[in-house]
Amino acid sequence: MNRKHFLSAMLTAGAGIPALQTLAAIGENATGSKDAILPPYLQPGDIIGITCPAGYIQREELQPAIRIMESWGFNIRIGKTVGLRDNSFAGTDQQRLQDMQAMLNDPHIKAIMCGRGGYGSARIIDQLDFTTFRRAPKWIIGFSDITVLHCHISRHFGIASLHAKMCNSFPDDFNKAEPVVQETILSIRQALTGKKMQYNATPDVNNRAGIASGLLIGGNLSMIQSIAATDSEIDTNGKILFLEEVGEYPYSLDRMLGNLQRSHKLDRLAGLIIGGFNRIKPDDPGEEFGKTIYEMVLEKTKDFRYPICFNFPVGHQKNNYALKCGVMHTLRVDTNKVTLQE
Repeated sequence: MNRKHFLSAMLTAGAGIPALQTLAAIGENATGSKDAILPPYLQPGDIIGITCPAGYIQREELQPAIRIMESWGFNIRIGKTVGLRDNSFAGTDQQRLQDMQAMLNDPHIKAIMCGRGGYGSARIIDQLDFTTFRRAPKWIIGFSDITVLHCHISRHFGIASLHAKMCNSFPDDFNKAEPVVQETILSIRQALTGKKMQYNATPDVNNRAGIASGLLIGGNLSMIQSIAATDSEIDTNGKILFLEEVGEYPYSLDRMLGNLQRSHKLDRLAGLIIGGFNRIKPDDPGEEFGKTIYEMVLEKTKDFRYPICFNFPVGHQKNNYALKCGVMHTLRVDTNKVTLQE
């Protein structure tokens, strides 16, 4: 793993004090978008709930995550969907809906970590009642399929959430894990306890230089494309958009990026971050698409001048750092350095 990808975190003055986390928006950025409503940062003794709104996971698979989060001083509550299975899902739609709803409504649970991704959140998102969650926000943690939740919450409530590794990504033995794995897991604790986050990415010759500030939004490309024209569709105007993907054919990536282009989701960005696009499937012989992810992205954004960086440390990969969705960040891209700072 390229050790030039790394994260640094700095203590915020007063970070972690719930009284400082008001439910009022902090202000407005240059685009008129309000800053995120921050759920209270976590304190020792707070409860993190684990539920599975998408794919199934066995109880024993949670143990590494539970051990590590308990070592951080948090208590863990395991949801009813853990261990359930309905084909690829963690129980039926109704079971997953009820478990997530219970987590959203429980006043003692301060953060909700999804057990894993897979597929399934979009099947229950319209039935979830966010009334209690809106009055008492809590951190929703996950990535991949959980992009649906991040986008929906951002669109309707302006509440920050955490795009991060889930329970199935925690190492069995933290002390023996690669440094980059340790760093990405620790970034979850740093984000949840109120650290100001800063990320550095290796410069890429395909990057487009510039500086941008805006709310950070995004996630998995196929999930974002799948919720277009739905009640969960994201608003990209004035935002820093980050994208990642795994296991797709090149033509499929181009099709999804083309959807963002044709629906004008790329027109008024503040900046664009391209994370890991991994395990791309080989073209069928004689049916080669012939374009790289660099070429696809630059083609779709050729009419715009906002900064773009590639190979950012987020996605279905080891260097998948925790990102606070819906929170103001500044992206700086130049030939020698790339930084994203909360």
